[in-house]
Amino acid sequence: MNFETILYSVDDNVAHIRLNNPDGANAVTPLFSSELRQAMLEAHIDDEVRAVCVTAEGKVFCAGGDLKLFAGEGENVGRVASDMLTDYHGALYRMNAMPKPVVAGIGGTAGGAGMSLMAAFDLVVASENAKFIMAYTKAGVTPDGTSTYFLARHVGVRRALDLVLNNRMLSAEEAEQWGLVNRVVPKGEADDAAMGMAKELAAGPGFALGHAKKLVYEGFDSSLPEAGEREAEVFLSASLHPDGLEGIAAFAEKRTPQFNRK
Repeated sequence: MNFETILYSVDDNVAHIRLNNPDGANAVTPLFSSELRQAMLEAHIDDEVRAVCVTAEGKVFCAGGDLKLFAGEGENVGRVASDMLTDYHGALYRMNAMPKPVVAGIGGTAGGAGMSLMAAFDLVVASENAKFIMAYTKAGVTPDGTSTYFLARHVGVRRALDLVLNNRMLSAEEAEQWGLVNRVVPKGEADDAAMGMAKELAAGPGFALGHAKKLVYEGFDSSLPEAGEREAEVFLSASLHPDGLEGIAAFAEKRTPQFNRK
């Protein structure tokens, strides 16, 4: 697929989405939002894709919304912002709904809508020099990019409010301690580490991984009985799936399972 603001490719069953506007700090624009939504849809519907990896060109992962663009729209800014958020949020809804793990490599700053994007990934690997800041209220606006859904789930309400109201900047180490980041690696290694994780996931039991992702997200908002019943139903389906049968047999036979066989 050919895009202007991102690069999209598939290799070893991993869809690689690379933000590719480093001169513009990989900012969120109407075009970027539309292209990200298309890329997430493609990754979702492509049966060859079993995991997704998101990285970025340049020193900034994503600086957030392009406020200069908004400033130039004058009284038309409302319509432009509305159309953009329809696509941007649509991309994140699709990413969350796809039964495939999404891993991000954050090699630089993620701010504003870029931090919101980071919070929505399933798994995050950050380089030790990465920084994270919400920054919305500094510009007199409120959070978007689904951050008000994900932030408090990751770090708790009080810390989420600290990030949103005080615009506290987190280092990669702090983000890991708070639960926003899964791994911190040396500078320059985040992209490769994230891709390595994505490839490892893509080689695993796709049915189980995809449904486990869904169970975790749905379980967070469920009652205990609802979560338990859902787990039982999906476990039975997974145990009868070819990957489940292979995994159980491999465990009993003390060998390495061979998942995703045609």
